[in-house]
Amino acid sequence: MTTQFLTPEGFRKLQEELDYMRTVKRQEIAVRLHDAMEGGDLIENAEYEAAKNEQAFVEGRIKELEVILATARVIDEDAPAPDYIIVGSKVTLHPDDSKEKETYTIVGPAEADPSNGLISNESPLGKALLNHKKGDRVQVDAPAGTFFVHILKVE
Repeated sequence: MTTQFLTPEGFRKLQEELDYMRTVKRQEIAVRLHDAMEGGDLIENAEYEAAKNEQAFVEGRIKELEVILATARVIDEDAPAPDYIIVGSKVTLHPDDSKEKETYTIVGPAEADPSNGLISNESPLGKALLNHKKGDRVQVDAPAGTFFVHILKVE
């Protein structure tokens, strides 16, 4: 099992999702299955099949969340930030091919959301930035091609 890096907020959100899946969602599916079973013939019962499929999805998500939370390492946001980039760092950078600065927080894959400035430490950009510091020019090897960024600030 690999360690999942999470911010305290990310850990809380995943715990809330797990609690919701275990309590509310499981109960909803149980009611749907019960109602569908009372409908008679289960072989050609579309509602029963849909409920069984949703049940499988929910149980799979519960297991996934349990593993993530069991292996989670919560990032200490109050710890003094090192000069180099680690998971939890907030990074301001300037891509060579852009006039705009970009700011990202490096997080684990479970809470990555690039459109909101949260990039995974396992993404091409996140991986390339790790262990670099302010002032470095970093090469990023992405599926769309190679590009360079200048690190302007590390928090």
